[in-house]
Amino acid sequence: MADETTAEFDTEELARGWAALADCRPTHHTELTFAARTDIGRVRENNEDKFDFFTPDDAPTLAVRGRLWAIADGMGGHSAGQVASEAGLKTVIRSYFAEPVVGEVGEALQQAFADANTLITQAAISMNAKNGMGTTMVVAIVLEDILTIAHVGDSRAFLLREGERIRQLTTDHSWVEEQVRRGALTRVEAEQSPYRNVITRSVGMGTGMVADILTEKLFPGDTILLATDGVTGYLGEDALAALVGTKSLSKAALDIVDAANDAGGKDNSTVLLLRVQAVTALEPEG
Repeated sequence: MADETTAEFDTEELARGWAALADCRPTHHTELTFAARTDIGRVRENNEDKFDFFTPDDAPTLAVRGRLWAIADGMGGHSAGQVASEAGLKTVIRSYFAEPVVGEVGEALQQAFADANTLITQAAISMNAKNGMGTTMVVAIVLEDILTIAHVGDSRAFLLREGERIRQLTTDHSWVEEQVRRGALTRVEAEQSPYRNVITRSVGMGTGMVADILTEKLFPGDTILLATDGVTGYLGEDALAALVGTKSLSKAALDIVDAANDAGGKDNSTVLLLRVQAVTALEPEG
């Protein structure tokens, strides 16, 4: 799994500037397990999907920024898509954790996406990437007992909660999704449209890119599922929920990617799963 993540970096470097937060401590702790898997598929020559994660090891950073997991699906042909997804994730992580006490989680995520957008836009110019170099991205932050999702593009986030039907948290930034909202296409027609992979917003699109941000309170037993369109293009919500079930997340991730490949495998596929084991209120120190 480690081979598929972006490069690690020095935690001490990210911790600089957080000295003023030495007295900050979280009030809740959410115990999580996670697993992820990415696959090249059965047609593509390169894997332009990436996933990454970062957990700070000091209490002040955890209290203000929490923990991060993310996936990205690059585009642009040849090596441009791989560069976009990897550079985008690295930039978001560095930006989100590097600045001390700059806004709330949503504001910090919006700035991190903006930084990644600027970097990839400039990289596309320098690489002469004429085929639309960019990347989708879904980032999940868990801070205490709150999940914050930021996303751009058509990679998706879902929530599976006991007693409830699986729920898609994100809304695709795609041409077909816009047509569904306008009533010009039904959901079935959108899923079958030859234009279903045309996205209307990406990290790297240039000026004006804004991420959608939402929050959810977490409860024990919740499972968060992040997936690229190489998964969701083949597997509907009910199929995803059935494949997750109550099995281990590692097995669920393997089964989801295998199912996407068995259904066609014409695209790279990536899934990242988080499961809430417990939510505990912390006693204040002193």
